[in-house]
Amino acid sequence: MIPIEFFLLLGGILFIIGAYGALTKSNAILVLMCIELMLNAANINFVAFGAFNGDVMGQAFVVMTISVAAAEVAVGIAILLNAYKVRKTTELDDKQLQTMRW
Repeated sequence: MIPIEFFLLLGGILFIIGAYGALTKSNAILVLMCIELMLNAANINFVAFGAFNGDVMGQAFVVMTISVAAAEVAVGIAILLNAYKVRKTTELDDKQLQTMRW
């Protein structure tokens, strides 16, 4: 059996990569992908702790996290498509996307 430390290390590395990408990228699609990477890193940790403790609570949290991530991506992509249609850009540093339309 693989020790839990390897799974936690993998989850930590993936989370750090996702956090770095979310903080440094200016393209909104890449930021959404990095957020998904961070959520998947948390899912790896949930499953690892669930397997280590011998219960299914980790898998239950993963199912909940995946459903929240799917909703987040659906709303995020819808907002980005609308912003691209109106402003013709998905760059987060652009001054046009920093204001919300009412």
